[in-house]
This record gives sequence, C-alpha cells and structure tokens, in this order.
Amino acid sequence: MDSTNLPPPTADERLLALFAHILQIFSWFINPLVILLVKRDSRFVKFHATQALIWQVVLMIAGMCGMVFFFLFMFLTISTQGRNAHANAPPTGFFLGFAGFWLLWMVMMVLNLVLSIVYGIKAHNGEWAQYPLIGRLAWRLL
Repeated sequence: MDSTNLPPPTADERLLALFAHILQIFSWFINPLVILLVKRDSRFVKFHATQALIWQVVLMIAGMCGMVFFFLFMFLTISTQGRNAHANAPPTGFFLGFAGFWLLWMVMMVLNLVLSIVYGIKAHNGEWAQYPLIGRLAWRLL
C-alpha cells in the first residue's frame, strides 16, 4: 500500500471513517455499508468503510460456522444418547458445544470492540491503517 502520494483526508472524511469503524460495534455491517454507499467519492472513507464491512462479513461467517458446529454437537449428542446405556446421563456434547460456541462468540465480540476502537482512532488521525489480513483486500478493492 502506498498512501504517500494521496491527498490528506479532510476533517469530514476522517469523521466518516471513524464512524464506519466505531458504529459497527452497534450496527454490525449496516453502518459501514451505508457510509460506503454514501461517500464513494472519497478513497479514504471508502478504504476504511470497506475494511469494516469485510470484517463484519468475516464475523458473520465465523458466527454461522460456530452455530453449525453447535447444532452438530447437539444433534450428535441426541442421536447417541438414545443408544447409550446411560440414558439419564447429562448430554456432554451439548454442554461442550454450547461452551465452545459461547467462547467463540465472546472472543469475536471482544476482538470486534478492540479493532473498532483502535482503527477508528487511527482513521480519525488520518492514517491509512490496515486491519490484519483484511487491509490488503480492501486496498485492492479501491
């Protein structure tokens, strides 16, 4: 990424880029998408809103995968519980699946909070800061 030859962002652009990052905590993908669609003429805002939007898509995919694994654990536990001699035993697969899903969800939310705040501050300072792994993709989409 070479942002040295780009003009410095205006105060409005920095504020919208900050909003794209910070408001994704509350509105998930909706706010970055709206900001991306409204302010397409600014490369700075487009870059930061695209990063936030890609991050929200990654979070949704990870959450859906977690739910699929949770339901797999639950259905496998139900199917093996009927064949098991200890039918009154608690369903360990269900509890392990639920604990794994809950842990994954909490880690994702904390990571979302940290990334949103850190990169929101960087965007407000006028930096072309990239999310790890996602920033290069957002830069190519400009």
